[in-house]
Amino acid sequence: MKTKYIIGTVIIVAFAIFSISSFDGSITPYVSISEAIESGESVQVKGQRVGEANFDVEENIFKFTLQDEQGRKIDVVYDGAKPGNFDQAIEVVCQGQFKDGKFHAKNILVKCPSKYEGEGAQT
Repeated sequence: MKTKYIIGTVIIVAFAIFSISSFDGSITPYVSISEAIESGESVQVKGQRVGEANFDVEENIFKFTLQDEQGRKIDVVYDGAKPGNFDQAIEVVCQGQFKDGKFHAKNILVKCPSKYEGEGAQT
């Protein structure tokens, strides 16, 4: 009977360790643009889009410039279509990695004020 408890405990501990290590690898920290350039790892950068955005239909590449709170700018390249509400965005979060002089985004999260304001919201 004791061997069943020992085997069960070992399985539970092994599963817990596997779960924690898997979850830890999926966490991507928020950093400034300067830190993203220095890091070389997968990070999240947030800021405001500035200037014109460009979508190359033939190559399916979306390019724009992102500016953080310190005024630092970075060119972002996204292998995919422009998000539908990108033009209304007040803030953009890009997850990816800085390499070859550009930030290569894997995901783009667009934050639009209209989604979070109530119909009767007063400013």
